[in-house]
Amino acid sequence: MATLWGGLLRLGSVLSLSCLALSVLLLVQLTDAAKNFEDVRCKCICPPYKENSGHIYNKNISQKDCDCLHVVEPMPVRGPDVEAYCLRCECKYEERSSVTIKVTIIIYLSILGLLLLYMVYLTLIEPILKRRLFGHSQLIQSDDDVGDHQPFANAHDVLARSRSRANVLNKVEYAQQRWKLQVQEQRKSVFDRHVVLS
Repeated sequence: MATLWGGLLRLGSVLSLSCLALSVLLLVQLTDAAKNFEDVRCKCICPPYKENSGHIYNKNISQKDCDCLHVVEPMPVRGPDVEAYCLRCECKYEERSSVTIKVTIIIYLSILGLLLLYMVYLTLIEPILKRRLFGHSQLIQSDDDVGDHQPFANAHDVLARSRSRANVLNKVEYAQQRWKLQVQEQRKSVFDRHVVLS
């Protein structure tokens, strides 16, 4: 039993370490991705113009330079059409916080890791603890030997309580079905027969 308990503890620690390693790996990936992308950009959406198809242009520039002339490169039109083309383009300055995104992802992964550890506890460790405690209480009962105790003397009470719960659930389900039928009948009366209940 002690080796099984030790094995489960090792499994839990391995799982928690793997979640931590996954979080660190993801953080490193995000920092690498942050080097490739800036937190600010100017995005220009230009619709089709004459024989040129529509296009979306992105450029990492300051907010004061966020216009068609600074963002659209290479300019698809020449000469006097540049001004007409730029008037059709819609340029927006966009900002994001990559630090907030990283922190949010780390919090999310941490919560996911804790839930995973809790699931491991519920599926593997808790049943062993219950068996250990239940076995201990049986030993105490057999040591006391007061009267003619049987280990499952209250099983009849447990079954009776579960049957009464089932009866309550059946009654609720029956009432719900009856209510649904009444609603359907009322809908038929109002919509099909055009009769309003008074």
